Amino acid sequence: MNPLIDLHNTAYSRRQFFRKSGMGLGMAALAQLLGPRATAAATASGPPLRAFAPKAKRAIYISLIGAPSQMDLFDYKPHLNRRFKEDLTEWLKQEGERLTGMTSGQKAFPLAPSIFQFKQHGESGAWVSELLPWHAKMVDDLCIIKSMHTDAINHEPANQLICTGSMQSGKASLGSWLSYGLGSTNDELPAFVVLHATHSSPHSNVQAISNRLWSAGFLPGRHSGVALRSLGDPVLFLKDAPGVSRDTRRAMLDGVNELNRRSFAAIRDSEIEVRIQQYEMAFRMQSSVPELTDLDGEGEATHRLYGEDSRKRGTFANSALMARRLLERGVCFVQIFHRGWDQHLDLPRDLASQCRDVDQGCYGLIQDLKQRGMLEDTLVIWGGEFGRTVYCQGKLSEDDYGRDHHPRCFTIWMAGGGIRGGQVYGETDEMSYNIVENPVHVRDLHATILHALGLKHETLSYKYQGLDQRLTGVVPAKVIHDWFA
Repeated sequence: MNPLIDLHNTAYSRRQFFRKSGMGLGMAALAQLLGPRATAAATASGPPLRAFAPKAKRAIYISLIGAPSQMDLFDYKPHLNRRFKEDLTEWLKQEGERLTGMTSGQKAFPLAPSIFQFKQHGESGAWVSELLPWHAKMVDDLCIIKSMHTDAINHEPANQLICTGSMQSGKASLGSWLSYGLGSTNDELPAFVVLHATHSSPHSNVQAISNRLWSAGFLPGRHSGVALRSLGDPVLFLKDAPGVSRDTRRAMLDGVNELNRRSFAAIRDSEIEVRIQQYEMAFRMQSSVPELTDLDGEGEATHRLYGEDSRKRGTFANSALMARRLLERGVCFVQIFHRGWDQHLDLPRDLASQCRDVDQGCYGLIQDLKQRGMLEDTLVIWGGEFGRTVYCQGKLSEDDYGRDHHPRCFTIWMAGGGIRGGQVYGETDEMSYNIVENPVHVRDLHATILHALGLKHETLSYKYQGLDQRLTGVVPAKVIHDWFA
């Protein structure tokens, strides 16, 4: 190779220099005008911006960790009452039931009908359990999907699948994909925020969850969910130490960032840039988060709508109200985790307690969004990771029973964001065991959520380890267009 020829081939003419420089200055000016929207989705492989006009601009996912029983809430099977305690052992063998280690040793599998009363509500005539009286008032705002199914039979892989699209660790979460694709219009708050709501059931089986469920995985770290704590300071170390002024903190941060920029110039590690951005975000959050969590400005009517629990830090109703405030401030995705829905035993007592936690808060959230004109472009998703069995786990009596894990069918609901309310989608068989109409896999749910937000699940990808990684993976997934108005 001749260095003189190489130099000649790479040299700019005067005209080329001004053309390229002018374009660069123009792009810099545009980025300054647009602020965070200009770089919301910028990645190494190009900006995967919205592929079409979205029905929704933002979303809230209410994750009920532990898996609520579809048979006791929405999937009404009244004819099972006459089959109380019928042993399903032989029938389960014929169906090829996958048993967990918690029921595989049972000598019998007695059928356990729901003890709760159901009624039809709204113009849609949707059946709703007596455990959810506030939900019953808003069924015409909801699309109730009774035909969800998943691949996993245990909590950890099932939660990873529904939150990240894969049962393998290290994948990017749904919220991180949305942060990557949509960004935030507020540079003082993250695009993806996680809230952990407390539960009141004293005896419920509380599933542990890890930050893998809101991790950015292989995506740049800035797309990870930022968890706001339900008790104490919302974010640890957010306050300046005693005796440290804001000017001193700013000077310290500038010094650290300068060292980080020098490190980046030397080794070009993208995580260093992420760290600089996170430090800057943390500094800005020191002023934005206290204002966010101060609910004194919320009127009495708002607290009546969500319920008295909305005044108590960490409750589900308070988290739902916080979610609305976050969306108003430009956050694109809020995920509320509420644990304790794993009723293997004492289901009637514990499920009733869990429903009291979330029922009015969900109603308040939907009505609040509607009153503010936000529901039409805010997608709300509610549900667990799988369903519960028709047979009883443990001892069965007329007023007490438990249910094991069941991945073949479960119920979720969606509202807002272009979703057509007042519909019930899909159907299960007479045992709430198999799906007989309109099955929906978790991957289909993810594809539809992305579609509602103007993103194509086939093209929203990120190059990692030589593969174009996607939320929906390589197995075919479909958008459920029937859900939309």
